[in-house]
Formats: sequence, C-alpha cells, structure tokens
Amino acid sequence: MESEEFVPPPECPVFEPSWEEFQDPLGYIAKIRPIAEKSGICKIRPPPDWQPPFSVELDNFHFTPRIQRLNELEAETRVKLNYLDRIARFWEIQGSSLKIPHIERRILDLFSLSKIVTDEGGFEMVCKERRWARVAQRLGYPPGKNIGSLLRSHYERIVYPYEMFQSGASLPHCKPKHYDGEDVDKEYKPHSIPLRQSVQPSKMSSYGRRANRCQPDPEPTEEDIEKNPELKKLQIYGAGPKMMGLGLVARDKGIRKKEKQIEGGTSTLQLPPLSVTVKKEKPELDVKENDEEDDRPCTKMTMRLRRNLNNPQCVDSFVCRMCGRGDDDEKLMLCDGCDDNYHTYCLLPPLGDPPKGSWRCPKCVAECKKPTEAFGFEQATREYTLQSFGEMADTFKADYFNMPVHMVPTELVEREFWRLVSSIEEDVTVEYGADIHSKEFGSGFPMINGKRKLTKEEEDYARCGWNLNVMPVLEQSLLCHINGDISGMKVPWLYVGMVFSAFCWHIEDHWSYSINYLHWGEPKTWYGVPSVAAEQLEEVMKKLTPELFEFQPDLLHQLVTIMNPNILMAHGVPVVRTNQCAGEFVITFPRAYHSGFNQGYNFAEAVNFCTADWLPAGRSCIEHYRHLRRYCVFSHEELTCKMAASPEKLDLNLAAATHREMFIIVQEERKLRKSLMERGITEAEREAFELLPDDERQCDKCKTTCFLSALACSNCPERLVCLHHTQDLCSCPTEKLYLRYRYTLDELLAMLHRLKVRSESFDSWANRVKEALEQEEGNKIGIDDLEMLKNEAAEKKFPDNELLRKLNTVLKNIEHCTCTYVMLCFSESKMTLAELKSLVEMMQNLPCVISQLEEVQAVLRTVEEYQSRAQVLVTEREWRRDSPSPEQLQTLLEQGSDLPVVVPECSLLQGLKEQGHWLAEVRRTLGTEGGERQEVTLDVLRNLMEAGCNVPQSVSVETAMAELQELLTIAERWEEKAQICLEQRQKHPLSTLEAIVNEAQLIPVQLPNILALQDSLTRARAWVTDLEEIQNGEHYPCLDDLEGLVAIGRDLPVYMEELRQLELQVASAHSWKDKASKTFLKKSSQHSLLEVLCPCAKRRERRNELEPLEDPLDDSDTNTLGLSAQDLRDPAVVAFKEGEHQEKEALLRLQKLNINRPCTTAPQSVCVCTRQPRAPQLRCHLCKDWFHGGCVPFPSVLPSSGPINPLCWWDWDSRFLCPQCQRSRRPRLETILALLVALQRLPVRLPEGEALQCLTERAINWQGRVKEVLDSPELQQALQKLQELKETLHWEAEKEEDMKKQTEGSSVIVLSDSEGGEGDDGVIDLTEENSPKKNTTESNDVVSLLPLVPLLKGQVVELSPATRLRLEELQLEGDLLEVSLDQTHIIHRVLQASSDPPRETLHTLIQVRKKARASTRSRGPRISGRRWMDLYYCCHSEF
Repeated sequence: MESEEFVPPPECPVFEPSWEEFQDPLGYIAKIRPIAEKSGICKIRPPPDWQPPFSVELDNFHFTPRIQRLNELEAETRVKLNYLDRIARFWEIQGSSLKIPHIERRILDLFSLSKIVTDEGGFEMVCKERRWARVAQRLGYPPGKNIGSLLRSHYERIVYPYEMFQSGASLPHCKPKHYDGEDVDKEYKPHSIPLRQSVQPSKMSSYGRRANRCQPDPEPTEEDIEKNPELKKLQIYGAGPKMMGLGLVARDKGIRKKEKQIEGGTSTLQLPPLSVTVKKEKPELDVKENDEEDDRPCTKMTMRLRRNLNNPQCVDSFVCRMCGRGDDDEKLMLCDGCDDNYHTYCLLPPLGDPPKGSWRCPKCVAECKKPTEAFGFEQATREYTLQSFGEMADTFKADYFNMPVHMVPTELVEREFWRLVSSIEEDVTVEYGADIHSKEFGSGFPMINGKRKLTKEEEDYARCGWNLNVMPVLEQSLLCHINGDISGMKVPWLYVGMVFSAFCWHIEDHWSYSINYLHWGEPKTWYGVPSVAAEQLEEVMKKLTPELFEFQPDLLHQLVTIMNPNILMAHGVPVVRTNQCAGEFVITFPRAYHSGFNQGYNFAEAVNFCTADWLPAGRSCIEHYRHLRRYCVFSHEELTCKMAASPEKLDLNLAAATHREMFIIVQEERKLRKSLMERGITEAEREAFELLPDDERQCDKCKTTCFLSALACSNCPERLVCLHHTQDLCSCPTEKLYLRYRYTLDELLAMLHRLKVRSESFDSWANRVKEALEQEEGNKIGIDDLEMLKNEAAEKKFPDNELLRKLNTVLKNIEHCTCTYVMLCFSESKMTLAELKSLVEMMQNLPCVISQLEEVQAVLRTVEEYQSRAQVLVTEREWRRDSPSPEQLQTLLEQGSDLPVVVPECSLLQGLKEQGHWLAEVRRTLGTEGGERQEVTLDVLRNLMEAGCNVPQSVSVETAMAELQELLTIAERWEEKAQICLEQRQKHPLSTLEAIVNEAQLIPVQLPNILALQDSLTRARAWVTDLEEIQNGEHYPCLDDLEGLVAIGRDLPVYMEELRQLELQVASAHSWKDKASKTFLKKSSQHSLLEVLCPCAKRRERRNELEPLEDPLDDSDTNTLGLSAQDLRDPAVVAFKEGEHQEKEALLRLQKLNINRPCTTAPQSVCVCTRQPRAPQLRCHLCKDWFHGGCVPFPSVLPSSGPINPLCWWDWDSRFLCPQCQRSRRPRLETILALLVALQRLPVRLPEGEALQCLTERAINWQGRVKEVLDSPELQQALQKLQELKETLHWEAEKEEDMKKQTEGSSVIVLSDSEGGEGDDGVIDLTEENSPKKNTTESNDVVSLLPLVPLLKGQVVELSPATRLRLEELQLEGDLLEVSLDQTHIIHRVLQASSDPPRETLHTLIQVRKKARASTRSRGPRISGRRWMDLYYCCHSEF
C-alpha cells in the first residue's frame, strides 16, 4: 500500500526556567516532573545568557561512525527486506534471479501479498473462492482494472514456489515463468542483512553498554585482547559493569569451552533431506570452519585439493561431508553453491541417480530457511575529524535536497526521513558518530581535569550542575554512590550526526533518566512515549513485526529498530515530538521510549542520572531484565545497600525513598532465604560480591548481577544462580549446594533501622522548632537557639519543608529588624512612620528576645507627641479657611526635620506653607494687592493653574483658581478666534478684523495670535496705501510692482477687493508675454524674450574681446544686455537708440577681427562646439565667424518658399546666419503689429513691451530707408534686368521641355525636395502648367546642381561703389533686426547678382546637403547635372 503523508505528532512540553530555578538542576526537574512525565520527554531552554563554551579538542578528535541504511531501520520495512532476501536466495539456488514486478507504477509488495494470501486461507483457497480482487483491494490497488489476475500470476510465479519450499513439500526443479513486463522490471539486489550484520555489536564498539545480553559471546582471551585495540580500550575504561563478557580468562579455559560447544554440536547434528527441511532443527555445524580452499577453478565431478583439519599437507582425494570418506567417486557429487562433496547414498533420503543441471547441498538449501539473526549496525571503514565529517554531511544534504543546507525546512526533512525508512526501492545510507566516549575524546563541556588551565568563565561552567559531567554525580543523584565510571551513564557519550542519521526506539538502561544537550549544529528531532504506554508500544511492535521479536525478544533494547510514529498513534500509542535546537536540553523520563533523527550536521552530548523517585522504577527494571535474561549495567541491590550503609550522607527525601526500597528488598531476601532453608540448604559463606567482576557474579539463568546472595555448588564452582532460580543451578545433591551472602538478615535489619532513624530524625527536630516558634511573651528563647535549629537542619540535610521555611523567615526577620534599627539610629535617610510602626510590631511578634525594642518604642512615642502638637495647630486655626502664620509653620517644620522619621503632618504643614506662597503670587499677578493689574502671558496663567492644583486646597485657593480659570478661558477663546483668522481658510474684511483686535485688547493678557493679527492689519493698510500710490501715478504701473503687491496681498489674512483686480491684470500681462515668447523664441531657446528684443551690444563686445565663455550660446546673464529691464521701466528711447549704435559698432569690430583670422591657419577654436576648424565649414554672413556643417543648420541653397528657378543662381539661398546672430524665430512685421495692438489694451507696463515697441519702430524706419534706396533709377534698372533674365531662362527651360515631350512623349521631370516639399510623396511634375505642385518645381534636387557650380559666371548686373556700400550697410542693419522683412531678401539678390558667384560657399552648402540626404532614396527620373549645364550655356549665350 502506498505510504500516506507523514503527520507530525503533537509537541512535547517546553520549559524555560528563570535564573533562580536554573541554579538547582535536579530540583527543577523534580518540579516539572508531574507535567513532563505525562509526555515521556520534555525540552528545557536555558536562560539566554547561559552559553557554555565548546571544549572539545578539535585536533585530537577522531572517530569512526556507524553505517545506517535507512530502510533497514524501520521494523516493518526490515521484515519485508528479510523476506525478499530469502526469496532471492531461493531463486538463486534454483539458478534464477528475482525481479520484482511493478503494478500501477509502484513496486509490488511481495511480503504483504504473501501475508494477505495466507490470511485469506492460502493460495488454493484464494483461487478457489476467487478472492484475488479482495487481495488487490487490501493491497491498496484501485478496483476494476483486473489487477487481481495480475497478482495471482505474480504470486504463482514468484511466491508460491518459495512458500511450498518453506512448507517442506517436494517440488520439481523450477524457474520463474516469463511474463510480458519482466524485461522492464529491475533485478532485486539482496540486502544480505543477516550476513552483514549478524555479528552482535561487539564489546569493542563504542556502544557496548547497550549491546544484546540474551546470547553472550564467548569470553575473549588475553591473546584476543592484545590483538584488538578496541578490547584494550574497554578493558581500561569499562571496568565493573561495563565489562560484560570481557573478563580475562585463561586461554585453555576458553579452548575447553569451545571444544565443549563443538562436541555438543556434533553430537546432535542432523542434516535435512534434499528437498524437505524440519524447521525446529538447528543448522548443521560447518566442520570445515578452519578449512581454506584454493582459488583455482574446478568443474563438477572433478578432483580438488583440500586442507585437512589435522594435517597441514594437501590430500589428493575427495571427502564426503557426511561419512568422511573419499571412496566411490562415481557416487560423489559436488554442490554448485559451496563446492562440498556428498555421496548420493549418504543423503537423507538417498538419491538413486545424480540430478541433471545445478544441484545444491542440504546446507545451502537450509540457508534460505535460516532464521534471521540479531541485527546491529556496521562500523564505517573511514575515520573522520569533525571538519571532514561536517564537509561530508553538508555536501550530502545540499546535494540531496538541491538547496543550501540552512534553507531546507525541518518539516521537509521529517517527511522525507519517514518516507525513506518505509521505502523498499530507495536505499539511502548515512553515517552516525554515536556513543563516542567523552572520557577518551573529551567532553563538549569544560572539565576540571588538570589537562589545561581554565578561564574564570570556563570554571563556572565546569562546576555548573547542568554540565553533563557534573549532573550524574550531584548530591541528589543516586549514581554518585556507584564506584567507577560507567560510560554513557556516569560519563557522557558524544554524538556527531548528519541528516537522516537516527537513533531508534529505546529506553535507557535501568529505566533511568537521560539528558541530552545539543552543543551546536542543526536541530535534532525527537519522538517520545510516556512510561505508562511503554508496554503498549512493545505490544504494538511485536504484533506488527513478530518475525523480528521471535528470535530477538529484547530487540527494543538494541537501539536498532524504528517504527513510524503515525503507525504507533494509529494503534493508540501516545506519541509527542520536538525539535531540539542548539543550546537546548531534552530530558527523557524513566521507561519513556524515545527515538529520533538529526536534521543535519550537529554535535550533541548525553548522560544518565537517577533521583530518589527512580528507585521503584529501577527495581521494576531489574525484574524486567530478569525476565528477558538481559545483563545489568550495575547491581540495583548493591546501590541500595551502599546508600543504606551511610544514611547520614543522604538527604531526607533520599533517605525516606531508600528506606522504602530497602524494606521491600529485605522482605524479599528474607522470603527467598527461608525457601532455601526449607529445601535443606544450610551451608553458607560470606562473599564480598562488590569485589568480584560483574561477569563472575551473574546468574547463569537470568544474567542478573548478584549482590545480597547467590546459590553456588561445590561441585560446579564456575556457576552460580540468584535465589529466584535455585532450581536451575545444577543436578548435584542438595548437600553440595551452599549460600553465598553479602549481609546477614540481622545486618540488613540494622541497616534498615538506621535508615528509619535517619528518616525519623526530622520529627524530633520539627517538634523543637514548633515549640520555639510558638513561645509567648516571657518565655521567649534567644537568637542563638534558633540558629542552632537551622544549623541542625543543614547538617542532617533535611529537605525543604514548611517548618524550615518558617524558621528561615523568622531568622530573616530578626536580621531585618537589626538592620532597620541601625538605619534608624545612624543613617541619614529617614524611614516612614508606617515603617517605624511595622518595625515595632515585628519586634514584638518575634519568638525571641530583641534588646533594641525599648529604644525603637521611645522614638515612636516622640513622633506621636509631635503629631499631636501639629494637629492642634492645624485644627485651632481652621486652615481650610485661613492659613496659619508663616512663623508657626516654620517652627513646626524645623522640629519635624530633626526627627529620624518622616511624619505625615510635616507634609501637611509644608503644603500650608506652599499654599500661602501661591496665593501671594496670584495676588501679585492679578493686581489685587493694591497695585495695578499687569499684563501676563498665557504660560504664566497656565503655570499658576498647575501650581494651584499641587497645593492643599482651601476656600482662598478655590476662589483664586476660579478667577484664574475664567481669565484663561476668555484669553484662549480670543486666541482661538485670532488663530482662525490667521489660518486664511476664509479671509475676513479689514473692518471685521479691526473690531476683533479692538475688543481683544481689553483683556489684560498678552495674546500672541491677537498681536500677529494686529500686525497683519497694519501691513494690509500699508498695502492699500502702496496700491493707491501706484495707480495714481503718471504712467501705467510696471508688472514687477504689481507682482510684488499681489505676493504681499496673498500672504495677508485680510480680504481685499483690489487684490482680485491686480491678479487679473498680472494674469493678462503674463498671457501677452507668453504669446510674444511663442512668437519670437525658438524651441528650447536659452534666451529670454527681453534678451531677444533688446540690442545685444555687450555680447558683441565680449566676442570682440575674445573672452572665454563656458557656453557661447548662453545669453541669459542680464549683464550681457545692452539694456536691462530696469532701463525700460521708464520711456527711454534714447537709451535704446544708444544700444543700437553700440551693437552696430561691436559687430563691425567683430567682423574685422574674424575676417583677419583665416579658417585654415587659425589655431584657436571655432564654432559653437569650440573645437578646431575642420571641413565642411562656413562663415556667418553677419559676424564672419566660422562654423562646422554638422554643428549648426546651414541654408538649403534652393529654398522651398516661392518659385525659384535653379538657373538664377543669384536667387539661391546662400546667406548663412549663425545661432548667435539670429537668436529668435524672426516673425514678420505684421505679426509683431498684432502683438503691439494687444499690448495697448493692457493697463500694465512690461519691459518686453517697451522693447518690442522700440524694435518695431526700428524696423519701420529701416524699411523707409531701404525703400528710398530701392526706388533709385540705378537699382530699378538692375532689378528690371534681373527680372528679364529670369523670364528668359524660364522660357528657354520650358521650350526645351516641350521639345523633349515631342520626341519622347509625355515625360515627367521629378525633383526631390530637400525640405519635404508640398506634395504627398515629395514628387513634383514640371510638365503641368496649372498643377498645384508647380509651386514646388523650383525646389529641385540640390545635389544635381553640384556640376553646375564651377561653370557659374559673374556679375549679372553692375552697381556703383556708393550704391553697393549703401546696400551693404542697409543689409547689415537689417540682419541685426530680429524681424523677417522682404527687403532683406531683395538687397541680398541685388548684391549677389552684382558680384562674382560664391562658388566655394555654394560648393560647401551643396556638399553639406548631400551628406544630410545621403540616406534619402531617389523617387523617379531627375534632370541630370549635364542637362542643367546645357540649358545654362544656351541661356547665357542668348542673353
């Protein structure tokens, strides 16, 4: 059946002792025992500051761990594995291998299948009754899938032959039948648990104390011990109880025992027949125990050399294992399993003819029916250090869970552990360093053993009772009365764990307590069962796995078997769990079964201890061991008698418990000895059993260690039995038997009596204490007598009891009275009257005489007299209505200060004094003492109110408090009103606020909010005055002034109608300013509107002086302006004109400087990027400075605006203005005039508006001068000539196109518009005269003009020098204007036509455009450069 999800059991109790409780370890464990014992185990968390240092010497710590195969630990899984091994062995004998089939994607449980079929009546009955479906259902398979027939097939093929063989029936030679799924089944590899682990946990191993005691091994000889270092260790450290079976014996004695065993075994040897076995027979003795076979290959029925047991030489003959003869070779058969020889007629029954195929001898056949032997852990072959083991453990866990070890949840590890131990398929092996001797390798706790010097902190931990080296030998622990070190019980054992390493279900030796401390590492998971359910757990495990307990009745004592807690809980066994983290203790109680596993790499230490309440459980454990024939670790009777021999060393609880235990032992011993007397055994001799090794005083029958008595035989000196098994000693006559005893009955009774006296000595002491504590006045005893009673209790180790606590309380009270008296008489600090009265009362009630009582009573009388005088003063004067005079109060206060006690009336008088001072302060504050009222603050009033609450109350105080409260309430109310007005949530008119301030000024209190409101009113009146002055001025107010008034007005908590009007005026001014900025400023411009509109005279000067600039484009500094905003606050046309003149002069100087600095030789930086000159680059038309082609935008040569004929090169746009010269978008004059109209409607003066008016006036004046020049005859003639030439060139181009159409049909000349064009796809048709795309015809491909540039010829028109100079001057002034004017383009055309073509400039511009459009794709035919040259020559020749 599939394993269900593991459900964690409930948690065990967890205790957290205080530091006081932690000081007494065994006392605290006794305190929590009633609660914790119900769970079997509990966890104790020490106080956080208790952190013992880890004291193991890491360099010398080496250990060999045990090997644990997880699925062999679990009882039910081990039974299944043993069963599968036997089946595999059976089929191996038959010459086949075992392959376990899979059904429904899980392995078939052959053991459960066999068990269920047996429960249903056997194979024949299940087949006859057709119960295979029911078998499948019991195995957990889903119904309706014909699984029953599969189970029948597998059972008949695999299990049935083995079951028939087990039953003893004869079967023909068979092999498993082949089935369809056999090829995919995995071959079963036998675990060979009996072969690997049949050897008991040897006495040389580190866990010998818990080894099986049922079948003792032969005692080792001296030679064995010398050869085995582990036996030598146990010989040193395992003296006394730890030397079970390891006593030194003579070698010949050991040989004689072995010979006896061989003789006895040989005499009863019977071999089973070939195919029939008898279950009750023991396996035959292998007489070739010491034989050694050659490794040479041999075949069946051939000779093989063998060594004789008595002859070391080789004998060339076969020997039959039955008759010992080597004759009759024809009838001699060789076993295929062990290569032994048998005559056919020597077998039982004899064989007529040799069988065909493989043949197995009776011994090999019996192997698969051999009972499972004792189970134990193997020892690993590798020795580890803590570091190497930790690296291995962490690597294993990280690889297994595929995550860092600290991230694996404990719940996941727990579920996976119980899944693995129940799995037959998965074999996971781990290693566990368990039961490591701390005496050899050192404890994890500090120890005072002289090996090294300890620090102060280590010494404290070394003496602490929670140190596991100290706890077993504490005075309250019974183990301190056992001589010698019992490893694991008195001396701790160490445990180094890794993930999944487990400790199986067990109880401690002698059902003692155990305590486990986890020094460091990952948690250890525990499971516990209370002692009341111990037998129930044993019954459940025996019921579920009877195969294991059949041959190992004390299997649970071997620490090798585990069972899932969920299975135990399902059968009614109460189980608890806990996770023990580092620094925590886990306590297990007597006969409490516990088990668990490690979550990961950790280091723990454990030891046993016994308390007085354990004695009955220890005696029951001995009875249990006697029934199981299990060895004892120590003698319970010896321990009890040793404690009884020295009752004065025992505390009362232990003495009483020992008396009860001793009484039962004596009664039982008397009864047993009486039975011997009745049998006629009268001989006896005294024997000091404690001086004998444990193995020489063990009962031959039950293995109990004898101490009080034993029965021996003079004819059998090597044997003895306890008095419970006197019939099992020997068959010798009764007169040969004699009693060996340790004490006589009288001596035992005397010991019992001394215990009784010890336990009853408490009664005498208690009576004397009661009498002393109940003495009345006149019969009281001295303090020394009480001290003697206390010392007697300590000497006799009486337990903690009520009388002792009362006695200690009385002595503490005496000490307290003495100390208080000293403090009263000699200390500067005073006690209260109540303490003085309590001291007197305590002294009077003490059961002893106190000499200081009279002095203390005198002090009390003095204090009472002072109280009466103070009361008279207060009562006569009726202080609640009128305070006493200050002189009387001061006199009484001085007298009270001299008393050694704090008198309550002193506080009352002091309060009256403070009351008078307070009333005087109130009168001064309110001006009621004849003076004028003074203005006070709110804080003064509040402080007076607070002080008035602390003085004693009277009519005067209450009246003054009421007056103060009324004044404070009124003041706070006006403060609240003023605060509301100041918060500006709703502004109030000026008149309302003035009324509030005027009314509040009548209150004689300084109110901060009223003062602040008054200040706001003053500022509001000043604001109104400033506004009236500005509005009544000669000119409109400036924007800056209005914005300042708006900002001030908004901050005032006063409602003013004028403020709203000012806000609207300021908003309209900002709206106009935004429109002007959008009109003039470029996108992301670094200039302000005022900077653009004003002349840039100072900027020109700086450029002229070649001052270095961080940002050449940055004109934001107001100092760079020729005119500032302040200059434009008043009409200052003269200043603007002066700025124009300065700007022009600065530009001329800059031009001259830049012209004299050639681009090719100038070493300094150029352009806006301030880098070295590089091609392509171009001069600015205005400032004559050089700029790179990729840094600033260059003109497009053929502008997209207006019809431009490419043949009219003087119309080409080659005029380049740098970003420093053209700082704005330069709107048209019409747009500027619209802004001026909007400006006239504003009642506000703006610096930008003044600048815009000056700029407009400057542009209009420039237009007038240009018009005057252009209207001259010379320029009119030049313009007419240019127009005629343009028309001629246009006509020739159309004529050429018409000829092209006639020859080639209708053709289209497509020019790509570099500026985007106006068409939908950038294609312009030159053949359509009336097409809307005709306007963009002139926007031809600039690149196609490149071949035409070298052929351009100069001066189309001629101008006089004066006219040219005049035009150039006008062009300079026009370029300085931040306005777009048509006259600027006309002047440029005329000047360009009257000059030589600027070929270099045009070539540079075309190259720049070519690079910018290199990625642009051509869209149709274009006019080639050659065609343009033809047209150009044709037109010029005609012209």
